[in-house]
Amino acid sequence: METELSRTLGIEHAIFGFTPFPAVAAALTRAGGFGVLGAVRYTAPDDLARDLDWMQEHTDGLPYGLDVVMPAKKAVEGVGEAEIEAMIPEEHRAFVRATLAKHGVPELAEGEASGWRITGWMEQVARSQLDVAFDYPIKLLANALGSPPPDVVARAHDHGVLVAALAGSARHARHHAAAGIDIVVAQGYEAGGHTGEIASMVLTPEVVDAVSPLPVLAAGGIGSGEQIAAGLALGAQGVWLGSIWLTTTEAELHSRALTAKLLAAGSGDTVRSRALTGKPARQLRTEWTDAWDDPAGPGPLPMPLQGLLVAEAVSRIQKYEVEPLLGTPVGQIVGRMNSERSVQQVVDELTRGFEKAVDRINRIAGRSTQ
Repeated sequence: METELSRTLGIEHAIFGFTPFPAVAAALTRAGGFGVLGAVRYTAPDDLARDLDWMQEHTDGLPYGLDVVMPAKKAVEGVGEAEIEAMIPEEHRAFVRATLAKHGVPELAEGEASGWRITGWMEQVARSQLDVAFDYPIKLLANALGSPPPDVVARAHDHGVLVAALAGSARHARHHAAAGIDIVVAQGYEAGGHTGEIASMVLTPEVVDAVSPLPVLAAGGIGSGEQIAAGLALGAQGVWLGSIWLTTTEAELHSRALTAKLLAAGSGDTVRSRALTGKPARQLRTEWTDAWDDPAGPGPLPMPLQGLLVAEAVSRIQKYEVEPLLGTPVGQIVGRMNSERSVQQVVDELTRGFEKAVDRINRIAGRSTQ
């Protein structure tokens, strides 16, 4: 499963995997793909350094990358977290309290800090992550919310690091190309997390045409080798997979209840909601997302206010595994995620499916597969 881009990066398979879990990213890199560690949950630089040290020890000298979140548009500028939190209306705080009380969600223990903070969505936090990351031999820097600022792109290039940015439309992709981005990830409507409104089958060739000759990765709704073959047939030089790794044995969800919900979910059990971060993000549909999407409620706040507002609530829901409210960002491919497997097993299945798809097309085209 080699392409020009995979050869440039020195990887065996053109499979790029985004994950918040170092063990998953390292396992994918060792399996011949390209692991990309999500940095958004690292609010302390020392924690990111610790896990990058671990990545160095467990990737056998093979390449890996880092994904940060630097919003293209800022809801607020020039203020810190405390000042931003002060902007949250009391009406929204009351709504959170009422929703949690309705489901009997216990409080955190006295003195226990929220384990889930969204400060990683703030540009100054992402910049502190980069101060750490560029001390390591990362080969790719990806930004989940558009093109990074010009100085970040230049800094990455000075370190010999390629820069990727996610795009939900051909217009976004052209903007990335003009900003000096090296790789565009065409992320379709089906994808988990922040995503746009155009489906992958339409989006991928549009983006390929819009930014040629820049390499494009297909993303959104991809979880089989046959779908990888389709993405490459549409002109992509690889695929960007995220959701499929959530039910691998290396994933650190720390919640059997959440894993069970993912394994049981069908492709129609997700929703694009602003409940988590303030921007539309595909996630499991739960009574939590329903509450925020209800017109009778106050509605989500813009990023990063919404993430700060719900941080403690999400921690409580996760800690106590309150099943009706328990969810996670995940794409429509969740319908295929019906068993726990290792990362290596997933990669093996993807490559076998890819080979079968290529053989099938060769037979249709009248070419021998011998």
